[in-house]
Amino acid sequence: MEFLEEHWLDIVTTVLGLAYILLEYKASIWMWLVGFFMQALGIVLYYQKGLYADCGMEFYYLSMTVYGYWRWVRGAASKEALPIRHFPSRLVLPWTLLILGVWGIMFWFLKTFTDSTVPMIDSFTTALSIVGIWALAHKYLEQWFIWIVVDVFTCGLYFYKDIPFKASLYALYVVIAIFGFFKWRKMMPR
Repeated sequence: MEFLEEHWLDIVTTVLGLAYILLEYKASIWMWLVGFFMQALGIVLYYQKGLYADCGMEFYYLSMTVYGYWRWVRGAASKEALPIRHFPSRLVLPWTLLILGVWGIMFWFLKTFTDSTVPMIDSFTTALSIVGIWALAHKYLEQWFIWIVVDVFTCGLYFYKDIPFKASLYALYVVIAIFGFFKWRKMMPR
């Protein structure tokens, strides 16, 4: 019973996370609503565990769930639903530079101003996730590759920080992301 009391928030966010990834796999717009609740609770969980970059990231995710929902409903520039498409090559360099810059700044901030025990990996997964959620909101197929990297590192980090249910969820995310890539590729307009 003590274990459940200690890990209830981990369990609830894990269940929501599982629903979220399954809805993402299906390219269902409902994932944005589930994601909103998952991120709101994640703020509390990550703050309690000293994962300050992840905690801060949840605020970004909250705003991106609203944006993502709006993008998926409104479409790119029309009234039609947004199609699955490829990440534009012209954005690779600017987004890579953004990731590196955010990673560096967040690492420095966590190292300098917090008691974080994992500033390097916490800032890395957070910086990469900024692009991942943006790419998801734009329905880019390659967002799955970003999430595979994030999920592998986050799985290890969460086991290390004693968030076992979320860590296990991220291990499952890796598998679902691989299958999600192939499913979305089949769903792409020809």
